[in-house]
Amino acid sequence: MSVPQRVRGVRILKAVSSPLRLQILNLLFDKGPLSYTELMGSLKMNPSRDAGRFAYHLKFLLKADLIEADVEARKYCLTELGKMVIDVADKIDKKAFKPRSALVRTSRLALEEFDANKIASSLTREAKMPAELAQRVAKEAEKQLIRARTKYLTAPLVREVVNAILIEKGLEEYRHKLTRLGIPVHDVTSLLESRNRTLRETVSAQESAGETVFKEYTLLNILPRDISDAHLSGSLHINGLSSWILKPTEIMHDLRFFLTNGLDLERINPLQQSQSAPQNLQAALSLTFNVLLHSAKEVDTSQTLDYFNIFLAPFAKDAEPSKVKEALRLFTASLAQHTHVSLGLELTVPDFLAERQAVGPDGKHVGNYADFTEQVQLLASLLLEVFAEEGGCKPLTDPELILKIRAETTSNERARALLLKAHSLASERGVLYFANALKKERKHSVFSSSGLVLDADLNGDWEIDTLRTGCLGVVTINVPRIAYESCRDQTKFLEILKERIEMANRALEIKHRTLTHRGKNLLPFIMQGGNGDQYFRLESCSRIINLAGLKQGAEMFCEKSVGDEKTLAFSEEIAKDVSAYVQKIGRRRGKRLSAAMLPNCEASERLAQMDIERYGVAKVKFSGVREKPFYSTVNRIPITRGRVAEESLTFEDKLAETHVGGSLTVVDLGESKHEPEELMAITKQLTDGHNVGVFTYDRKLTYCFSCKKSWFGLLHKCPSCGAVGTLAFLDRFMGT
Repeated sequence: MSVPQRVRGVRILKAVSSPLRLQILNLLFDKGPLSYTELMGSLKMNPSRDAGRFAYHLKFLLKADLIEADVEARKYCLTELGKMVIDVADKIDKKAFKPRSALVRTSRLALEEFDANKIASSLTREAKMPAELAQRVAKEAEKQLIRARTKYLTAPLVREVVNAILIEKGLEEYRHKLTRLGIPVHDVTSLLESRNRTLRETVSAQESAGETVFKEYTLLNILPRDISDAHLSGSLHINGLSSWILKPTEIMHDLRFFLTNGLDLERINPLQQSQSAPQNLQAALSLTFNVLLHSAKEVDTSQTLDYFNIFLAPFAKDAEPSKVKEALRLFTASLAQHTHVSLGLELTVPDFLAERQAVGPDGKHVGNYADFTEQVQLLASLLLEVFAEEGGCKPLTDPELILKIRAETTSNERARALLLKAHSLASERGVLYFANALKKERKHSVFSSSGLVLDADLNGDWEIDTLRTGCLGVVTINVPRIAYESCRDQTKFLEILKERIEMANRALEIKHRTLTHRGKNLLPFIMQGGNGDQYFRLESCSRIINLAGLKQGAEMFCEKSVGDEKTLAFSEEIAKDVSAYVQKIGRRRGKRLSAAMLPNCEASERLAQMDIERYGVAKVKFSGVREKPFYSTVNRIPITRGRVAEESLTFEDKLAETHVGGSLTVVDLGESKHEPEELMAITKQLTDGHNVGVFTYDRKLTYCFSCKKSWFGLLHKCPSCGAVGTLAFLDRFMGT
């Protein structure tokens, strides 16, 4: 080294030998360019007392070429040489204090030596932070970790330290992007140790943990802050949050697609075996089961196979009824164990299907569906028998049967006999759903057991509008919360309500964009094509704005029961305003957006509980008990003296027309025995003179695991064996 170079090096070392000068360099590295006054303030020096001493040190650093002055900005900043000195000082510091064995357990499940450059790299890659700022934050994190003298580090700990630094420096936008998703160790332990599942819950501990991660990801990274906050605060509830950006909520299948094309799995995964078009009923049911299994991975809640017995009728021709019944028994038993499905049954062949070409063995056309009326009714009859026999001790609640009531149903003698058979099953076990298709506008509609309705009102083609599509998503609005917030001011009530509807619509739009953009990767099975035609029609999907607690909200606002004329009028007005505003948004933006009141146990219980926590149990109107409160999301009506009181249907009639997306009416059978003819008369009452869409007869039961018997009502002791601890309560609509 030459003498001039050595002299310069000595000058630099002398410049950093002063703690104050080194502190100035560190300040400029951490905070960037600072003015004379800002530097003095950061060093906590008095301008009148310490000005001379500060100027001396500043001049020393300028002569050593470690800092330079920006004349225009009137600030001082580090030179490249100054940055190099800081870097060397850090390396010396690490050599002196960093334990040699400081290791990090990374997210790649590997042990690596700690390296601050990897922190900087993560900040630039994940949070899109400028490189220079990322280096400063990484250096600060390294200093804190070194001072802690930790020999064993984990990636989450390092991330927590970095996030704390970002908060201290006011860099909230970067911290938000750097948030780590996951659940605490304690919560995972609790998940493993406490598996007290209700009858509804079937997910594993592993699935539950994964759902938690996707919920956090959606709230933090996908939804805007105001929508996330509205969900977290209980103003609204995003149904199926864990799969919001992964799956549609419901799907309406068209079985003909697969009966024609078979199951082409090689397009999805070349290693999988495809299944050709079926040749007989057993093969058709096997194919249907496989379709439902594959679809279940890509649908959030439920699947519906409408016209189930019509589309399978050609495969039952010339088959022995006993073999058909056994095939149906095995099919329903398999479905009950593996997936949640609704089967739509017809008791006659509707006219719009009668002249359609029927798909038969090997995917070939075998006449028209009108030619198979006998097989349609045979399949319906045998399926009802299977449900009655298999549910003799305990109701068979999966799959769910939806029976359509049409004008032809009551005029056809064979169909009437089947309808009586269905009501016999409903009177004993209450597991059947009925769909009112008597009205002209509901002739082509399809229904799911949730109460969801898809009408042929989008493109004017009933097949495109109702099949191979479904429900994109559901956002539930907390109506009672709006009543509390509006302070009984109707104008304010409507303003808040419209704001919540707009939020719900934006959340649904985000879901639509995500699935449109990533659908073929996320939904390879239902997005598959056949003869150039994609199976699932995402654009035809319904988007649901769901109302929870409309009844309780109206009662709270009017301070009178829903039976009062003023309260009833307010409920009707609110429902109409919601429907009109939702339809206005839908028309303006070309969307199938609908208002509805669909059952959702999680939403109704969560929203009620959060309102009780916020306003107090004395102020909140809710259904259920204090330990398990809920807001109504179904319309419940009792049977009195063999009929449903007309006044009980008033609320339903007033609101049904506004719930374009659907609603579910539950007729409570209580603990009394009801004859099938009695329920037939009630069904006629509900469908002929009222606006009821989808309804079901509900029977609460107690089942004993010990003696394998069930009884009407909720009992505390088994009447047969006297057991207490082996009882299970079967209530399909608890908490809705």
